[in-house]
Amino acid sequence: MSSQRNIYSWGRLSPSPCEVIAPAWQDECQLPGEKTILPFGLGRSYGDSCLLTEGTIIDTSHLNRIISFDEETGLLRADAGISLDAIMNFSVPRGWFLPTTPGTRQVTLGGAIANDVHGKNHHRAGCMGNHVPRFELLRSDGQRHLCEAGSPLHSATIGGLGLTGLMTWIDIQMVRIPSAFIDVEEIKFNGLDEFLQISSESGETWEHTVAWIDCLAPKCRGIFIRGNWAKYGDLVPHQAAGAAVPIDFPEIALNKLALKAFNTLYYHRLFQKQSRSRQHYSPFFHPLDAVQGWSRIYGKRGFFQYQCVTPTEAGTEPMEEILRIIREAGQGSFLAVLKTFGEIPSPGMLSFPRPGLTLALDFPNRGARSHELFDKLDAVVRDCDGRLYPAKDARMSREDFVSSNPRLEDFIPHIDPNFSSDFWKRMTAA
Repeated sequence: MSSQRNIYSWGRLSPSPCEVIAPAWQDECQLPGEKTILPFGLGRSYGDSCLLTEGTIIDTSHLNRIISFDEETGLLRADAGISLDAIMNFSVPRGWFLPTTPGTRQVTLGGAIANDVHGKNHHRAGCMGNHVPRFELLRSDGQRHLCEAGSPLHSATIGGLGLTGLMTWIDIQMVRIPSAFIDVEEIKFNGLDEFLQISSESGETWEHTVAWIDCLAPKCRGIFIRGNWAKYGDLVPHQAAGAAVPIDFPEIALNKLALKAFNTLYYHRLFQKQSRSRQHYSPFFHPLDAVQGWSRIYGKRGFFQYQCVTPTEAGTEPMEEILRIIREAGQGSFLAVLKTFGEIPSPGMLSFPRPGLTLALDFPNRGARSHELFDKLDAVVRDCDGRLYPAKDARMSREDFVSSNPRLEDFIPHIDPNFSSDFWKRMTAA
């Protein structure tokens, strides 16, 4: 059955009217070959890579079953529409965890692979695509392809933004965990040089590393967070999400004064330079999942997330300039995350990570003011041969996308001719 409805991405910038088909079982996965199609999971992409205005969306969220699991090796096979949330609820009591996880578990396995997500352990584990030995891909001509690691269609689909076909089932290699808890250290720092020093010292002995930064402070102060799985503890999975944000916040709630106050309080919540604690994996990996519908905090106009990576060889100057521009614009973010990407290459042709510094920030949609700011940030990223993350993007230029993806020409022949998205239309518009 199909229905007509509006689809939103997580940034809630504008509705996308489309036809929606929602198969519930593998044998119901029949693609309408005469239509323009896009797979859709739980809608956690921030921009327009998960939207297809006036097209046909294949809602995969009902294809959400675990097919098999080898408790000796940790190899899990599941429907592509299963959420990371459901996988963790199944695997954690058995002593297994996903090889890496993004900042939310409310994404489908297929969506995580189509965007080749990364986590706090990129320097140790790479991206999600590094742990996917095979999957089945259904193309619009009705052919089903077994895509093995190393094959061109496997590499095109990982990070391929859902453009190569519909993943039906996926094998993913899970990792053993001794408990459901993380031993955590938090360290205050001032400036990118100190951040890089702590990051370098942490790389060998800490599996998970990330930093929150105060992007309005004159000298990029922040809190470096690093963690390892606790060797002892219960294997208790996470609880369901808590209260939901009941209304769209008014724009005044996101003014510069409120942002400065929040950042100051958050930075000074550590009374000492360094603190230690033991946390359940849920608040450590997915703190925002505790609040349902948190995107409403940014109001009715929605919000942008801007994530870029500046390469290691460029040093700290580009990131210093990016932070200076944001600070002077007075449009900083409550959620500013800084980390280093490691050297492990992703198998995906269009995968975002590369060795260097990556910064992710949320910005309320302020119309022309926001776009003027992003244009300035884009120029810095472009000049240092950096890259923007398509899964987070709603407005990058075609020129920047092409120039920052050297394997684009390898990828294009593997696109299914009936698959597209609003993002891809924007990138290929004349």
